Amino acid sequence: MSSRYTIGIIELASIFKGYEVQDQILKSALVEKIIARTICSGKYLIIVKGAISDVETSLAMARETGAFAIVNATLVPNVDEKIFPAIVGSTTLDSNEVDSLAVIETFSVAAAIRAADLAVKEAEIEIMRIHVAMAIGGKGLVVLTGNIDALKSALIPAIDYLQEEGMLAGHTLITQPHEDVLRDLL
Repeated sequence: MSSRYTIGIIELASIFKGYEVQDQILKSALVEKIIARTICSGKYLIIVKGAISDVETSLAMARETGAFAIVNATLVPNVDEKIFPAIVGSTTLDSNEVDSLAVIETFSVAAAIRAADLAVKEAEIEIMRIHVAMAIGGKGLVVLTGNIDALKSALIPAIDYLQEEGMLAGHTLITQPHEDVLRDLL
């Protein structure tokens, strides 16, 4: 059985505070940095992973250090291992094997990651991509692949969560996607 991690997602409205928060959390908690970078609209995004207590410590430190600049500091426990390559853009799929796609657009990075995690835990699907914030106005975009029935099942908890949180921008299911659409997403 593979290790499960908790992730912490910190969105800040200030770039200088983002660097300060990143420095403090990496000094105060045993977490691994997944992403730390500027994002659209002059914000800063930090994603870390580790044991739940370490991620909780890093989020507390982020809230304290980031103060006024914290937009969102979210803990996502027991994350499926498929999330990590999708976040950093290292997922590899053969476009000839893609039967159907589900595309989910969210109003925040944290919501996109949480929705992807819920979906992949619900059905036998693959996460093609989790696009976080860059060049999409700070939003999140999740692209899932699998057979159409599995995707329909996977969307239920993801969409329910996003609607409940008010974070769903929209979603679609595409059967037998055109090769140009796949090329754009790979």
